[in-house]
Amino acid sequence: MTDLTGRRAVVTGAGSGIGRACARRLAAAGAHVVVVDVDGESAGKVAAEVGGTPVAADLIGPGFTGAFPAGVLAETDIVVNNAGFQHVAPVEEFPPEVFSAILKVMVEAPFLLARAVLPGMYARGWGRIVNVSSVHGLRASPYKSAYVAAKHGLEGLSKVIALEGAAHGVTSVCVNPAYVRTPLVEKQITAQAETHGISRDEVVERIMLAPAAVKRLIEPEEVAELVAYVCGPNGSFMTGVSLPVDGGWTAH
Repeated sequence: MTDLTGRRAVVTGAGSGIGRACARRLAAAGAHVVVVDVDGESAGKVAAEVGGTPVAADLIGPGFTGAFPAGVLAETDIVVNNAGFQHVAPVEEFPPEVFSAILKVMVEAPFLLARAVLPGMYARGWGRIVNVSSVHGLRASPYKSAYVAAKHGLEGLSKVIALEGAAHGVTSVCVNPAYVRTPLVEKQITAQAETHGISRDEVVERIMLAPAAVKRLIEPEEVAELVAYVCGPNGSFMTGVSLPVDGGWTAH
């Protein structure tokens, strides 16, 4: 059992889906979880459930770190960069402002959080940065230029933090799930069903799960379990790597 008693963890996008599952799992391991979400009501509900601290913050804005209570980021031991969103369109039709927003949330915000927490981690000689990337951080798909670009950027950032942090007891890894049963994926299923004129089940079976060997969606708790593992003592030698949870997608 991973023991994180006395540790403070910041989880972004923690109001639902993978983020909520990570908040629950880290709290169960003893960590005090700072639940960050653009939806303040959702952040409050999850924080109340896990005995944590809610923070309502829009990661698109560069000043979002000011939404945290004073001193919290300096005292943070674990960061789980999970927040993200998706937009599907051909490159020539992709709205530039949406492309920019996706990169801000999924690359710039993790950079700004790392910049804020690393001095404290270095001083204490211990820290964990866990980036919830995606199979799309390792493989591309058409019509997802911003998401794929952002996840690839996050992979690079994670490796740099791993190299810089190693001498200070700080690890940085990416966790790379394929399609997880989350509100974000549910929206994609509905949108693709409408676009292609097929049922939601056909979208899952014929489009989403086509590259995977294991033909089912991943549950958020499965991703959270791996996140908790790399945050614990057994994860101390795992850094600078990408850990696929993809049902065999990247085996091709």
